[in-house]
Amino acid sequence: MVNLGFLHRLLIPIVTYAAITVSFINIALGGEDADSDAPVIFKADQLRNEQKLGIVVATGNVEFTKGMRTLLADTVVYNKREDTVIAQSNVSLLEPTGEVIFADRVELTGDLRSGIVENMSVRLSDGARIAATGGRRFNGERTEFQKAVYSPCKLCDEDPYKAPIWQVKAFKVTHNQPSKDITYQDAFIEFYGTPVIYTPYLSHPDPTVDRRSGFLTPSYGASTVLGQFVSTPYYLDIATNMDATFSPTFTANEGLVGALEVRHRLNTTAYALDGSVTYGSKDEGEGDAIRGHIRGKLLHEFDSIWRGGAKISLSTDDTYLRRYGIASSDTLENKFYVEGFHGRSYAAANAYYFSGLRSTDSLGETPLVLPQLDYNFEGEPGRFGSQWSVDAGFLSITRTDGTDSRRLSSKAKWEIPHTTRHGSLYRAFTSLQTDAYLASDVVDSRNTNNVLSGFSYGLFPQAGVDWRLPLARKDGVITQTVEPIIGVILSPAGKNPVRIPNEDSVSFEFDDTNLFSRNRFGGIDRVEGGPRVNYGLGSGFFGRRGGSSSFFIGQSFRLDENNDFSSDSGLDENFSDLVGRVRIQPAPYIDALYRFRLNKDQFNARRNELAASAGVPIFQTNVNYLSIDQQNLVDTQDPEGDFRDREEITIGFNSEITDQWEIGVNTRRDLTSGGGSRLHGAFLSYEDECFVFRTDFSRTFTRDRDVGPTDTVLVRFVLKTLGEVQTSAGINEFSPTNYFK
Repeated sequence: MVNLGFLHRLLIPIVTYAAITVSFINIALGGEDADSDAPVIFKADQLRNEQKLGIVVATGNVEFTKGMRTLLADTVVYNKREDTVIAQSNVSLLEPTGEVIFADRVELTGDLRSGIVENMSVRLSDGARIAATGGRRFNGERTEFQKAVYSPCKLCDEDPYKAPIWQVKAFKVTHNQPSKDITYQDAFIEFYGTPVIYTPYLSHPDPTVDRRSGFLTPSYGASTVLGQFVSTPYYLDIATNMDATFSPTFTANEGLVGALEVRHRLNTTAYALDGSVTYGSKDEGEGDAIRGHIRGKLLHEFDSIWRGGAKISLSTDDTYLRRYGIASSDTLENKFYVEGFHGRSYAAANAYYFSGLRSTDSLGETPLVLPQLDYNFEGEPGRFGSQWSVDAGFLSITRTDGTDSRRLSSKAKWEIPHTTRHGSLYRAFTSLQTDAYLASDVVDSRNTNNVLSGFSYGLFPQAGVDWRLPLARKDGVITQTVEPIIGVILSPAGKNPVRIPNEDSVSFEFDDTNLFSRNRFGGIDRVEGGPRVNYGLGSGFFGRRGGSSSFFIGQSFRLDENNDFSSDSGLDENFSDLVGRVRIQPAPYIDALYRFRLNKDQFNARRNELAASAGVPIFQTNVNYLSIDQQNLVDTQDPEGDFRDREEITIGFNSEITDQWEIGVNTRRDLTSGGGSRLHGAFLSYEDECFVFRTDFSRTFTRDRDVGPTDTVLVRFVLKTLGEVQTSAGINEFSPTNYFK
């Protein structure tokens, strides 16, 4: 016989629990948000339903969920009649925005949107925290904190009660979720618990805000030229796809400097503009004048193949950009272009206007490029891997004082690779370059007093083959490689008529990177003719754990001497100079690269280039050295320009003292006769999850009209989530703020 009493005792708690669960699921709480009709979900270790009192008591790992909000606590009492929730001990309230509220005790409405919170703290979505003695929530939209502290800094693990690096204390803090604002009344900004700044009102967006109109952190500093200055940038959120930053800077000596940057992005178009203007002094004796600049970029996509754009950069005078710390370039480039990509083909049309900022630049000799047309085609790989390619273009260069030229050029090339069964790698090629020029006022390189004009053309065929044999052997944990390389190129000599102007092949340097190039001139206007053989040998040692060292040396031999190269180029005789490189990386913290060019007869160095770094993070040094002997390449119109002898060294070291602290110094010096120091610099920085401090010192020794040797000290403070503060003290310098950028 079945024991019905036992069955009765077993079913009563099950039915009772089910009834409680069903009653909660069907409760409809008041309110206007989407959570008002959401069911209540209760989870707990123990659950007691006091039906006469209309309350439910849950204890042990309680989860009370209503819509998108979840309340966690050790004890939760839910009053069904009054629709209130009281939670105690280890209370956590998870908000749909990602915030978490911690408290000792809370009294909330049934929808968890309004109520009173005791001894609370809030972890915002970005990890920052707000702690308060108490607070109130209003309809899930606003939270008020009394006697609150805000800080994004992590607490000390050893002493959680120790004051963080910085924090904001206020008698009242309000987090308005609909407006996404956090405001403070009677606030103190403290560093390590010491009040430093007081403000009756402070406001900043909460972490859910990506951007908003308002004042950014001001910058201030001092300069002997401009005096004290302060910049108060204002950010304007115009639309979701458009914004701007207006940055007026007030200076004691030269008045107001205004700067504006605008950014706009559409479906197929994007552009950015920035500019500045001031009424300030120029060179001594010239008085005050309006000075300024404008820069911009534009990109427009016409369709899936074609796009076009522009780049503009204009300044009222040569030294304005450097004097006010906007840019350090010596040439301004303005460009308009259209380009298209289709399969393996590329076509482009460009127009250029340049503005030189050096004292030796001549406006009449500055070229206007209009237009430059280019077309490039790469054929699909054919039989045995062969491949065709075609490059064609048209170039028009106009000057008001100097050479004018029109160039129509094309180059067709065919290549085929081959690998033998023994491991030899071959690559054979043939090409034909055709050029037609119409030029005027071309200076005869043989007689500079002779000026040539008229039509000229060039027809330049080439054929050749490269061979290399990579070899390797393993000895324990070391793998050694040896690779001989030989390249043979056949082409006619003397294919650079004096009537052809040289616009794109002026700058030239012979080294290991272009030893096997088919044309060691950088452009089209000059070709390297005559039969020649290039050869070299590379070798390396590679460890199993990553350490390595490698070496390469090579030379070129031509049947005829080439007058197109200067006597200091290393290529003017039958045998070229020796070029090579050595790279050593025995360990992760040692890396040295040395490039050289040696005279073929005396083996003295005509070019040395060293880039090396060594050390562990606690102390790391780096050295960069460059020496070029090219005295016969001096530009007679600019003996101090880019083509004179150069010998320069840059030395620096930096140290990561800790995970947060880093220090470094560097110096650059011109080692040529009459040279001297060019730059000294040093920095000290600290950065953690909530605070950034950095101080930089630099001294430049260059002098150009109203820009002279400059000392600059920049001190930068960043209170993460609140903004940043910049301060500087400089001599003849206004670069520290960088607010134009």
